Amino acid sequence: MEGASDDVMSESELQPEEPQPQRQSGAPASPDGDTHRRDFLSLGATAVMSGGLIAGYGALAAMAVEYLYRDESQVGWQFVAVASQLKPGDALDYTAPSGAKVVVARQGEGEAAGDFVALSSICPHLGCQVHWESQNDRFFCPCHNGAFDRQGNPILGPPKTANQPLTKFRVSVEGGLVFVEVPLHRLGDKGQVACDVRPASEEPAAEEPAAEEPAAEEIARQGRETMAPSPCSVCPPAVEEA
Repeated sequence: MEGASDDVMSESELQPEEPQPQRQSGAPASPDGDTHRRDFLSLGATAVMSGGLIAGYGALAAMAVEYLYRDESQVGWQFVAVASQLKPGDALDYTAPSGAKVVVARQGEGEAAGDFVALSSICPHLGCQVHWESQNDRFFCPCHNGAFDRQGNPILGPPKTANQPLTKFRVSVEGGLVFVEVPLHRLGDKGQVACDVRPASEEPAAEEPAAEEPAAEEIARQGRETMAPSPCSVCPPAVEEA
């Protein structure tokens, strides 16, 4: 029996051991590493896209606030035409220093401000060009058959449906010259602005110089100041007038 046992043991000992799988160097320990890496890259891309969107919407909001609450001091008068060069029914296109498109039309026989009108030549519907039709006494947009009366109020087409008038600009006529009050700087432009060519009627009246006091009254006033008692004993000496 002992010999048989020894034979069995010797046979088991002689059997080769099965090789154990070895982990390759540099291989991930588990698929969790790839998952975490993908999640990190996804979060990074989302953060970059979100930052870009926030910056874009922030710039758009800033421009909208500037447009809605613009500084009215940046609006000034600009020369556009000689009144005699525009016959009744004629119109001309004018571009303001800010880039605003303006159409100036002469609607009367005289040369007063009421004989002219200045309106935006950009249709508020989709931004097409508007022109003056003297034969129809209206401003017309050919894109969608929008029409406006001589004061820029909508009377036909999509502008009438949406009640979108044309932007109106003030007009002044001085010495036979036509001026229009328009924006002087572009939206978002903080640099130099165009000069304000103000008509004479818009210029503030110059202050009249104060009348000089008669010599006798001036002498009497100085005498009263000299004889007046001093309000304190340590006051600095008064500076004599030249």
